[in-house]
Amino acid sequence: MNRQSPPPALADAPAEAQIDGPTLIGPGFRRFERWGVTLDFGGTPTAMTRDILRIGRTVGIVAIDLARDEIVLIRQFRLAAHLSTGRGDIVEIPAGYVEPGEAPAAAAARECLEEIGVAPQALREIFGFMPAPGMLEEYAHIFLVSVDASQLPERAGAPGEIEYTRPIRVPIDAAIAALGAGTVENGYLLVSLQWLALNRHRLAALLGKD
Repeated sequence: MNRQSPPPALADAPAEAQIDGPTLIGPGFRRFERWGVTLDFGGTPTAMTRDILRIGRTVGIVAIDLARDEIVLIRQFRLAAHLSTGRGDIVEIPAGYVEPGEAPAAAAARECLEEIGVAPQALREIFGFMPAPGMLEEYAHIFLVSVDASQLPERAGAPGEIEYTRPIRVPIDAAIAALGAGTVENGYLLVSLQWLALNRHRLAALLGKD
């Protein structure tokens, strides 16, 4: 008899959960919802309430200029960072929302052009992650793209979204060194720089330029 193998110890797995809802708490830029959840803990059904913010699909961009050995990042004001740390002018990777009906790759190409002012020459999805699954219903698709950093404008951003970004060119060595310096704290950036540190030797092959 064939037995189904248990999931690996370090792998997300389906949960046996009964969910009821949602109840809309706030209809702002993104829906804020309340759900009822019942889980079985050792034979004892336990009911609880959980609130989530519906973010949906997003994209993040690791923009690399292979010829110059640089990564293109942006500076942008973030109110949450301003309130949390007093440092609201934060360093980020270019990122944004996937619009309804839009493929993640198309969203990545669009956000690259909007946020750093240059279009990608090549583009490849490299990993995905959930930034804060305890509260946010958000899944981020991270793309590696190649760009010509010499063409960066001084400022970028989508005017229709009242978005103002300042693209910056950073040597890859300096960007990776920031991981240990404690000077940047944005989650998308930290996760992407960690990936870059582990996969720097593969960049040309991943972008089809080896």
